[in-house]
Amino acid sequence: MSRRSLHTPAPDAATLRARIDRARAAAADAATDALLIGPGSDLRYLIGQAGGSFERLSVLLVPATDSIPTLVLPALEAPGYADVPTDDLGVDVVTWVDGEDPYRIVADRLGRPGRVAVSDTMAALHVLRLRDAVAGAEQTLAGPVLRELRMCKDAAELAALRRAAEAIDRVHARMGEWLRPGRTEAEVGADITEAIVAEGHTHADFVIVGSGPNGASPHHDVSDRVIEPGDVVVVDIGGPIPEGYNSDSTRTYAVGEPAAEIAEAYAVLQRAQEAAVRTVRPGATAHEVDAAARDILTEAGLGELFIHRTGHGIGLDVHEEPYIMSGNDLPLQPGMAFSVEPGVYQAGKWGARIEDIVVVTADGVEPLNTRPHELVVLPA
Repeated sequence: MSRRSLHTPAPDAATLRARIDRARAAAADAATDALLIGPGSDLRYLIGQAGGSFERLSVLLVPATDSIPTLVLPALEAPGYADVPTDDLGVDVVTWVDGEDPYRIVADRLGRPGRVAVSDTMAALHVLRLRDAVAGAEQTLAGPVLRELRMCKDAAELAALRRAAEAIDRVHARMGEWLRPGRTEAEVGADITEAIVAEGHTHADFVIVGSGPNGASPHHDVSDRVIEPGDVVVVDIGGPIPEGYNSDSTRTYAVGEPAAEIAEAYAVLQRAQEAAVRTVRPGATAHEVDAAARDILTEAGLGELFIHRTGHGIGLDVHEEPYIMSGNDLPLQPGMAFSVEPGVYQAGKWGARIEDIVVVTADGVEPLNTRPHELVVLPA
């Protein structure tokens, strides 16, 4: 049996208790009797530990009433939660051993709820067993209940996101050490992965090195393709720092001077990304930020080459709400953190993307990534 250590920096007990209290209130506002939070980022947000997703049920019960929250754990997993200040949080801990029915434990603690909300990422193995155990209760998702809590970051969360952004910027600043003709994407990616950890992350969550035609695939990984003179290379990288908050930044590089049509298209992309960032402010909608980038690309005849949303929220997850996309009329609020990352993708030929993490401030926007946005030309 192996797993990543659960012992990572966590907020203080007062912060966590306030989050649990807000979760209670949010559940009540949503006419939900209890939240059932399994291992993952929601659990880490509420108690400071993410736990692990295994075949044995681990779940935090957060009632909407004044009843005591309960952390139900397999006995063999309990030591991994030793750092959780359960007494200070007012959380009971109930352990179970193989042969006992943990779903019945949950049902007994809940009583006769009319509606419960389970973690969005809870395994179906547990969701269906809980549905059977808590017979008669409507089962919904906890994500819509918790999203209002997690979308607007507090000062400590924003400080962690700034540290993550600074760390990934330091990696991009070193790209000239690794990105050159004759090396494969995989070789460059291995160097980047090592640097991501060296610059302050716990690990690299993703490393995209898309050279030449591979750059036209937004979620390319790395491959054995050899980088050639004249290639345009999309490098999208990120991961968590010890506090659990993530970086995510994309820059596009040219190995030697790019063709004129690529340089022209990239200049439009840069204007589009800058316009989207300028649109970010309290009260603007996610749709308006997306449109600011998309309209410029469309006017230049590049709209059909922009094939994804403009951005996604970031925090304890790399992708979380708010989603910066067409049709999302969510008004932006101070403390929201998300990417602004328009791209253009010429299938079979090349691609380019520019991505910064930004934060909505009281009167505008704070970009957390500060590397230059120009197409970086490296020696061929």
